[in-house]
Amino acid sequence: MIVTITPNPSLDRTYEVGTLTPGEVNRAVHDRLDPGGKGVNVSRALTAAGHRTTAVLPLGGLSGGLLSDLLRRQGIDVAAVAIAGDTRINVSIAEDGGSLTKINAVGPELSAAESAALLALVRDTQRTGPGTGQGAGDGVDWLACCGSLPRGLEPEWYAELVAQVHLGGARIALDTSGAALLAALSARPDVVKPNREELAEAVGRPVATVGDAVAAAGELRERGAQQVLASLGADGMLLIAEEGSWYGSAPVAVVRSDVGAGDASLAGFLGAGGTGPGALAAALAHGAAAVQLPGSAMPTPADLDPAAVAVTADIPLEQPLRG
Repeated sequence: MIVTITPNPSLDRTYEVGTLTPGEVNRAVHDRLDPGGKGVNVSRALTAAGHRTTAVLPLGGLSGGLLSDLLRRQGIDVAAVAIAGDTRINVSIAEDGGSLTKINAVGPELSAAESAALLALVRDTQRTGPGTGQGAGDGVDWLACCGSLPRGLEPEWYAELVAQVHLGGARIALDTSGAALLAALSARPDVVKPNREELAEAVGRPVATVGDAVAAAGELRERGAQQVLASLGADGMLLIAEEGSWYGSAPVAVVRSDVGAGDASLAGFLGAGGTGPGALAAALAHGAAAVQLPGSAMPTPADLDPAAVAVTADIPLEQPLRG
């Protein structure tokens, strides 16, 4: 059972166009509206794979009500804190060939009372478990805390959350960046999931090769992270843990949209147990499937191609990273 926490959720509107021409009227070939926010996407991917999950999030205004409704229609339990501000709406424009232009709204500012209520709701949901029917409360295995912190929440908020989750006896995955990531490391999250840029920011130096990424991930472990699941984009993923280190890749011929692909990867990783090379392989399969789908659509088991995934303990340290 996996609970997700998304402090700054969104509605995600995606338009697909042939080529985006700035300053001109552009007509979409397709468009879609999805529940958004990194933790929300993890819940959507888990549900698509048949796992039980509850999405914990602050919601406000008409956009917040629509977000909750969309999640419930997808079979996701929602545990929400009502806030005074409106849930943000993000816009993505996906072009043929994989180019993506995103406009992310800043989102609402949470009050001290709303922040405390969100922590309390996480604690209650961890204790009772997903759902309300038979079997509810039968052990939450993981909590996945994902995304940026909204205005009003200090960087230390995630560190407080990690400590609270551990006190409740569950494991916690953290997918955030910047000051919030660094502040949370001393609380020893069970896994953190930075991408290449976030790794470089965390250690204060460029990450140009797979070996650079391994070294940076090792530093995050030295600072407190128990595992580092590092996304290297088209160059694959790394898992650095006490039990060992592994590198994996899953080539994709055509990228349709990479919105939410990292979140799908985290869902695959946690759904496969959250540790070891098998979980890394599941993360890669989910991420590769996600980038071939429109907008922020999450993959189902039928979309996965495990045969395309390769995982090895023989890490190609000298391999340069693209981009």
